[in-house]
Amino acid sequence: MHKYERIIYWSDIDDKFIVEVPELSGCMADGKTAEEALKNVEIVISEWIETAKEIGREIPKAKGKLMFA
Repeated sequence: MHKYERIIYWSDIDDKFIVEVPELSGCMADGKTAEEALKNVEIVISEWIETAKEIGREIPKAKGKLMFA
């Protein structure tokens, strides 16, 4: 499991759970359940990192919790 912060929320528009990874620009996934969305985002994070390596983009180090409620 990657150590990047994830933000998960329900989208009425999409009728799905959405997971965003703020440290990786544009990295997000969805799913019919929260568990499915979290599983899918792991795949997307891996693909994001793989693509970044291929094109020479810097890969941010995971910082943990970025915001406080």
